[in-house]
Amino acid sequence: MARALQLAERGLTSTTPNPRVGCVIAHGAHIVGEGWHARAGEAHAEVLALEAAGAQARGATAYVTLEPCAHHGRTPPCADALIAAGVARVVAAMPDPNPAVAGRGLARLADANIAVATGLLETRAIELNCGFVSRMTRQRPWMRLKLATTLDGKTALNNGVSQWITGPEARADGHRWRARACAILTGIGTVKADDPQLTVRAVACQRPPLKVVIDARLEISPDARLLDGLPVLIAAAQFAPDKRDALARRNAEVVCLPNAHGKVDLPALMTELARRGLNEVHVEAGFKLNGSLLREGCVDELLIYQAPVLVGDSAQGAFNLAELTSLDAAHRLHVTDRRCIGEDVRLLARLVAP
Repeated sequence: MARALQLAERGLTSTTPNPRVGCVIAHGAHIVGEGWHARAGEAHAEVLALEAAGAQARGATAYVTLEPCAHHGRTPPCADALIAAGVARVVAAMPDPNPAVAGRGLARLADANIAVATGLLETRAIELNCGFVSRMTRQRPWMRLKLATTLDGKTALNNGVSQWITGPEARADGHRWRARACAILTGIGTVKADDPQLTVRAVACQRPPLKVVIDARLEISPDARLLDGLPVLIAAAQFAPDKRDALARRNAEVVCLPNAHGKVDLPALMTELARRGLNEVHVEAGFKLNGSLLREGCVDELLIYQAPVLVGDSAQGAFNLAELTSLDAAHRLHVTDRRCIGEDVRLLARLVAP
C-alpha cells in the first residue's frame, strides 16, 4: 500500500477533479502490476495495474489507495474490471466519499466472492486527497492559505513592499504547493499592489490552476498581468455588464455572489468552486482578505514560511482581525509539519475547532 500511495502522488498536479489514486497488484510480496491515475477521462489506476499484470492478476491481491468505483463515469467501473480479472482480494486504504460510490464498489467485489478490506494506511490516503474528501463530504474545497512572514509576524512593510521576505528555496517550494492546487485565489488589493501573474513557475505543472480573484466592485484593470493567457474567475458583489463583457474578452468569467454587506459572500464562493470540481484552493492574499477568510470559516490549513528577518511594529501583519481581550478567543492551530527550507522555516498548521 505504501507503494500504491507513492504511485498516487504522481497525479498530484493533474487529476482534478478526480482523486489521486494508485494501485499495486501482488502475489504475496511479489508485485506483478502497478498503475496510477493521471487525469480525468484517462484510465484509472486499477485498470492500468491490471493491464500490467495480465494473466498474473488472477488470484492476486489488489492494493488500491481508494475504494474502486462502481459507476459509469468517463470510464467503466473499476470494480467490474477487478472481478473480470479474477483477483482474489482487494485492499483499499479508504472508502470512497463520493456518494456515487460510497461503499458500492466494495459491496460489488464482496458479492463476487472477492475478499475485501479497508483501513490500511488510511490516514495517508485521506491526506493525499484532503481536497477531494472535503468537496465530497462538505461541498467545499480544502483551503490552504499561504503566508510569507518575518520572525515578528509581518508580511509586508507599511508601504506595501514585500519582495522578498523569504529566500529563493522557500519561494520555489511555494510554487510546488501552487502546482498541486486546483485554484490560486487572491484579492483585488493584491492585484492592485503587486500585479501578480498567479502562475506556477520554477516547478513542473501538468494542469495549471484556475486563477480566482475576489473583486467586489470589479475594479480589476483589463491590463492586469494575471489576465494574460489562462482562464480567470472573478468573484464580484455587483453586476456590471460593461465591465463583465470587457473582462470576458480577456478570458475572464465574472460570477456575482453578494452578501448582505455588499461584499463577496466567501462561503458561497467556496460552494461555487466545489460545484466547478475544484478540490484544493491555494490562497495568496493580503491581510484584509486573509482575515475575512479566517473569520468566515473558509480556511482549513496555513502554509507559513517564516524568514529570519525583523521589520518592526509598523509593518503589516498577516490577518486583519478584531482586537482580543482574552486569549480564550484566539484562533488555535495544530502544527502538522515543521521543517527548514533554505534559511526559512516552513510550518504547516491546521485550525483547531473551538
